[in-house]
Amino acid sequence: MTRLLTDTDGEPVAIENAAAKGDIVLVCEHASRRVPERLGSLGLSQQALESHIAWDPGALAVAELLSRKLDAALIYQRFSRLAYDCNRPPEAEGAMPVVSEVYEVPGNRDMAGDERQARVDEIYLPFHDAISRFVTERKDNGRPPVVVTMHSFTPIYFGKPRSVEVGILHDADSRLADQMLTFATRGKVAYDIRRNEPYGPADGVTHSLIEYGVHNGLANVMIEIRNDLIRNEIGQRVMADYLEGLLSKGVAALSAQ
Repeated sequence: MTRLLTDTDGEPVAIENAAAKGDIVLVCEHASRRVPERLGSLGLSQQALESHIAWDPGALAVAELLSRKLDAALIYQRFSRLAYDCNRPPEAEGAMPVVSEVYEVPGNRDMAGDERQARVDEIYLPFHDAISRFVTERKDNGRPPVVVTMHSFTPIYFGKPRSVEVGILHDADSRLADQMLTFATRGKVAYDIRRNEPYGPADGVTHSLIEYGVHNGLANVMIEIRNDLIRNEIGQRVMADYLEGLLSKGVAALSAQ
């Protein structure tokens, strides 16, 4: 039987503030750029492994700030999305990408079936199970959570600059996204904030929203932040303050309906 993770690698999933009293559970699928020891560098340069293709820079830092501000539980993945992208189901081509933007990923080419399955069994499934258990326990205790996934995106993609600064994404259930966008566009607008940009359901990015939110009848939203806005602690704190307001108002508005 092929094994992937070693004792040195540690656990694939981390949970912070599990006993949180707030309604929200934050999920960060692309929190880390660490590669499991047995995968080496995946054939990539250090520069590539530090770039946005390996993780979502700043997303975990903002999620941790929001966890404290909102008293929200936070569940995140501890390995790079190049090893396994936990916002993709096992059958998706992008789950273990052989090409990410302009980068070929040699370590993901020509994998044997047992090698692919080891990544599913040891990275994706523990992450999936951790979130599913948390959601189920909350629902069973009469506290159905609001699912919020946290991401960041590169300001330049395939050589083209992106002007959108914050994306509010949803799939079939737009309830929370609708409320957040309503509040975001009232009065002075702080950011260029748009619905389902720079990605949307057609890009296959709403797996987590569907799996943990839609399928459980829970309010949910995916937040995408342009990563140049959250490169340092100041930017991360400013963004967390802004998103705390949007999320708090959005969730309160839903509860009042």
